[in-house]
Amino acid sequence: MRGKGFFITGTDTGVGKTWVTTRLLEKLRASGVDAVGMKPVECGGREDSRAILEASGGTETGLTLEMVNPVSLPEPLAPAAATNPPTLDFAEIRAACDELLSLHDLVLVEGAGGWLVPLDHERTMADLAKALGLPVLLVAANRLGVLNHTLLTVSAIRESGLDCPGIYLNTPDATPDPSTATNRGVLRKRLPDIAVHEGDLDGILAWL
Repeated sequence: MRGKGFFITGTDTGVGKTWVTTRLLEKLRASGVDAVGMKPVECGGREDSRAILEASGGTETGLTLEMVNPVSLPEPLAPAAATNPPTLDFAEIRAACDELLSLHDLVLVEGAGGWLVPLDHERTMADLAKALGLPVLLVAANRLGVLNHTLLTVSAIRESGLDCPGIYLNTPDATPDPSTATNRGVLRKRLPDIAVHEGDLDGILAWL
């Protein structure tokens, strides 16, 4: 039986995708759900992938770092900008994801950077998400500018033909700006068919 899967993307790099992914995995596993994570492409080392592996129960579950992160690039750059750009085989990544889906109840697949990060001279992270065919959870930084960034990204996700059932507004800044208190309300009015969350992650668990 195939498990459920979600693709986690962000409005930008550094908005908290890995924090959300690992916290959700920890909460799901604590509640008895056999949930694991995957980060198909990571740039600048494997710190995020190691955190995802640990949040997935570690190697005791049968996972390896290579299963969590098939493609690792040393430079903290978009893959297309790397000194030696990778040749990404989407079919292999899809097969690796499908294997995890066949073995576990739920798989969270975290992208790198934002939705349209170039992976090579033709394809973007959106193309990888389309190849996987999973619904998308969008993580955005709850600060001034997030309305534009979020609406643009949701529009791009929909243009890719994928569903975006939820948005999580993360607050990465120690000192929130005045927009932090109003962003969720505006997005809920603009996107009434999408669940918009902030603060506690438990609300997301209800529809994962």
